[in-house]
Amino acid sequence: MSTVSEPLMRLASRVDAIEPFYVMELMKDAQALERAGRDIIHMGIGEPDFTAPEPVTRAAADALHRGVTQYTNALGVTALREAIAAHYRDVFGLNIDPSRIVVTAGASAALLLACMALVDHGDEVLMPDPCYPCNRHFVSAADGKPVLIPSGPAERFQLTAEQVAEHWSDKTRGVLLASPSNPTGTSIEPGELARIVESVRERGGFTIVDEIYQGLSYDAKPVSALSFGDDVVTVNSFSKYFSMTGWRLGWLVVPHAMVGPLEKLSQNLFICASALAQHAALACFEPETIAIYEARRLEFKRRRDYIVPALRSLGFGVPVVPDGAFYVYADTTGVHHPAAGDSEALTRSMLHDAGVVLVPGADFGVHAPERYIRLSYATAYAKLEEAVGRLGGLFRR
Repeated sequence: MSTVSEPLMRLASRVDAIEPFYVMELMKDAQALERAGRDIIHMGIGEPDFTAPEPVTRAAADALHRGVTQYTNALGVTALREAIAAHYRDVFGLNIDPSRIVVTAGASAALLLACMALVDHGDEVLMPDPCYPCNRHFVSAADGKPVLIPSGPAERFQLTAEQVAEHWSDKTRGVLLASPSNPTGTSIEPGELARIVESVRERGGFTIVDEIYQGLSYDAKPVSALSFGDDVVTVNSFSKYFSMTGWRLGWLVVPHAMVGPLEKLSQNLFICASALAQHAALACFEPETIAIYEARRLEFKRRRDYIVPALRSLGFGVPVVPDGAFYVYADTTGVHHPAAGDSEALTRSMLHDAGVVLVPGADFGVHAPERYIRLSYATAYAKLEEAVGRLGGLFRR
């Protein structure tokens, strides 16, 4: 019997500009080992081990029972936009007009919408190297060009105002920052962030700041980039601090002039964020729920305060102590292992020889990624202790 071969379709060139997640290959290896009976400790995934607390799941069940599951306004449920605005008042002392808040299908949709609204074909957007890979891919998806600027320990792995001025060109349209950052867990010092915003403003550009980890700040009261002007665009999410990763719910705070264009884009690209998730998220801001989230934040801080010195005792360099999120960006060049300084080979060895998953730096940029690994301490404290013991055995061989 003859078969008809599938015709070869021409794919859009933007697909080539978006790189795969290299760590997913490592995850496939880890899953294969688990299927074979190996016990694997996962410290690679950027997902809280906490799930939505009971008040949120109760609110979701109530919403489902009441049948409030139909399409919402593309900008989000009014009560949720008002609750988010009240959260900015209570936490940051900022009076944000709820009409400036756009509820989205996760922070990913928020970043995509912002880039679609602000980035034209060929526009360059400055961002630090290392950074979360999807952030640069959102720029590419909007037919822009991400420009990665090497940002090392001296810069806290973040952009500085001086770097923005140095690298700004006629093609530059704006900057995309994250504070605290994935993969480094470091924040931009408020004074430096203010200088960046002003530098970009003077050049007629845009500033987008990803603040999805801001609720998980440990050493100082966080300062939102919204403090530095109504022209700043911020991205936030219910995934990290609010422990609702799979619910796919986030938001933008934007200048008034952007609300209409974003509503049009959201209507056409997403229709709306999940109605059920939106009604459930209203419970996130109740005092009893905030108390749960604050207890979880302190638990993440306890884990950080354990894992940073533990990594250093194993020979890893931690040149900048993370002050937020749940990541450590560690230098591998000092560990006692043949693959020291080769993060991809080292992570393979840690997986196969010690049963511990960490992420090599290759996913996060092109500036010295072979030196660094990212560790996520979004796993139980006892698991962190066990992982350190296993790695200690590996590095003493």
